[in-house]
Amino acid sequence: MNKPEKSTGDLALQKPIQDLIKLKGGGYNEDAVADIIENALKLLTDVKDTGDARVIQTALRELRYAFRLFAPYAGKRKVTIFGSARTQPSKQEYQQAVEVGRKIVQAGFMVITGAGPGIMQAGHEGAGPENSFGANIRLPWEQGANPVIAQDKKLVTFKYFFTRKLTFIRHSDAIILFPGGFGTMDEGYEAITLMQTGKSQLMPLVLVDRPGGTYWKTWDKQVREHLLRDQLISPDDLNLYRITDSADEAVKIVTRFYRNFHSTRFVKDLFIIRLQHAPTETAIEALNEDYADIIVEGKIQRIEPTPEEKEDSDQLGLHRIAFNFNRRDYGRLRQMIDVLNGL
Repeated sequence: MNKPEKSTGDLALQKPIQDLIKLKGGGYNEDAVADIIENALKLLTDVKDTGDARVIQTALRELRYAFRLFAPYAGKRKVTIFGSARTQPSKQEYQQAVEVGRKIVQAGFMVITGAGPGIMQAGHEGAGPENSFGANIRLPWEQGANPVIAQDKKLVTFKYFFTRKLTFIRHSDAIILFPGGFGTMDEGYEAITLMQTGKSQLMPLVLVDRPGGTYWKTWDKQVREHLLRDQLISPDDLNLYRITDSADEAVKIVTRFYRNFHSTRFVKDLFIIRLQHAPTETAIEALNEDYADIIVEGKIQRIEPTPEEKEDSDQLGLHRIAFNFNRRDYGRLRQMIDVLNGL
């Protein structure tokens, strides 16, 4: 498969691009911005269709605006709540979403929803506008921003689903799904796929049924009886989500995930797990024994921040363990995080 062409660093373009950046006063990520400008100029010859060029134009504009909107709140964890826009306030699922929104904020998180009615409005009602973000989508029906978030500055409206979904995943530290239609399923499968393939950070994915309900239990049965039985997924992939019919339990699943675990990062072949509390040597020995199947070579060991992390000032105050992860068994890695949170 051919990979996308990398920037050539065209010498004829480098100076005028750098002059343009200086004219704008410079700023963050100047090398990346220079590369974007160079690639934008290539659209003059590489992309003939006006519609294709507009997709790139709109996507770049939407992502830039969304990232700017979220930037001031980067230090606070956020939970995305998905579910049907058609769920009425009289439904149990609606009241559960209000409760989850309220309790997750009490636990120190902010809430992101799709900004529409139904479950999205319920999540915002529970969280309150001061702790809410809205990622709206322009549709010809049912998707005006709900009154809780409509006048708030933390609302962004997207033209494209793919830029909206990227924003959800990029800024979420957990995802809670209530029953919904195709859109809810799409967001859920997207989140599972990105975690299964290592394209996003591992995070809690909680599927919430109404008390005694079977929406997600039926979905889970289909996953087990078709995807798992036919070996289309691995047994450990089932660790990537949890099912409950309790608002309290949904919030506990999210908060427990961050009891000790903080985040992960690859530095070349080294997979680094950042933690609030350092595991003992005995605990590390147990991890090496129990999770040898996901280690390519060597062992899990405690380390100091790497030079790359120091250069980026990336969570230098946290403890670290690291190993050569096989980059495949993310369901098993999810199990390891649960163990680390129990230490």
